[in-house]
Amino acid sequence: MNPHLDKLHPYPFEKLRQLFAGVTPNPEYAAISLGIGEPKHPTPAFIQKALAHGVAGLANYPSTAGTDALRGAIAGWLERRYGVPALNPATQVLPVNGSREALFGIAHCVIDASRPAPLIVCPNPFYQIYEGAAYLAGAEPYFVNSEPGRNFGCDYASVPADIWPRVQLLYLCTPGNPTGATLSLEDWKQLFALSDRYGFVIAADECYSEIYHTSAAPLGALEAAHQLGRSGGETPYARLIVFSSLSKRSNVPGMRSGFVAGDPAVIRKFLLYRTYCGGAMAPPVQAASIAAWGDETHVQENRVKYREKFALVTPLLKEVMDVELPDAGFYLWADVRRSGLSDTEFARRLYAEYNVTVLPGSYLARDAHGINPGSGRIRMALVAEVDEGVEAAQRIVQFCKSLKSL
Repeated sequence: MNPHLDKLHPYPFEKLRQLFAGVTPNPEYAAISLGIGEPKHPTPAFIQKALAHGVAGLANYPSTAGTDALRGAIAGWLERRYGVPALNPATQVLPVNGSREALFGIAHCVIDASRPAPLIVCPNPFYQIYEGAAYLAGAEPYFVNSEPGRNFGCDYASVPADIWPRVQLLYLCTPGNPTGATLSLEDWKQLFALSDRYGFVIAADECYSEIYHTSAAPLGALEAAHQLGRSGGETPYARLIVFSSLSKRSNVPGMRSGFVAGDPAVIRKFLLYRTYCGGAMAPPVQAASIAAWGDETHVQENRVKYREKFALVTPLLKEVMDVELPDAGFYLWADVRRSGLSDTEFARRLYAEYNVTVLPGSYLARDAHGINPGSGRIRMALVAEVDEGVEAAQRIVQFCKSLKSL
């Protein structure tokens, strides 16, 4: 067997299952899960209709590159959303079966394991796919801790100078999972300068880009590159690729539809890799995806729902824990140390006593540079409808107040 498999950590939800083993939750309460970031808002009817009408295409093998119409729809959305020059749909856009498989696969395409001790830089806490991709590509992850004082941004200037020459790929997530933090133009300027100097590829995971809580949409990687003069010339978007998905934007996590876009040289190699993997998107999913990328009304309505939830839930929770409205995304990243419990004990007791599931922050991070930046925190996914989110918050407040009365 591949020895790299032995380096993989259990997935956070497997750790959570083990944490809850033997616990019978209080039967007085119906179960509410804030543990998994799975959108629960209804899938728009027009997307369902387009999916059903697309079944005629099942009689054909789909191309890994997708149809011209799908790539054109994605390129059109990128141009409208980020104000970037029109990307070439044939060379700069590639549909994928959800961003997860693409984020994993890109490491196998980029990493040259023949070079000594290759590294992949990851934020910490992080989406665990980044770590698994690093190990199975023959590299090692190098974690850069998020810092509360930087609005949970990572200080890449803190990375030692002798690390960067070994870096071949840098994963980042903006808006971040679990913190909701976004990158500024100055952050991007710094990262592009490092990429230019050391030659590594930047993989920007932007799956939460359409859920934000202010009037200003988060700055995208392609948008930043364009503003910094990196979208044209012989090497447009040099060593930059972005990953996005319809799962959160359009409430279709089961459809498994996303895209990769950016540097045509990287896209060309990634298409070759995915052709061998059999990573073609099913024709009905392509048809539904075209419809979804072409409509913004349902995205705006979805965003209103999240804003309503966060506006109601965040003030309730602030009574009993340190939590702030994030820049974007559908998570709350809360410090629960005021409770006097560790993040794991907090999650276990909350589940046992109030039947609410949250994810311990330490499960989403690794010990790095002397700390685990997720320790003492919990991640709450506000993915259900408003009433359920408010009910969960009220139970959490009751739980925390009960601790203080002991």
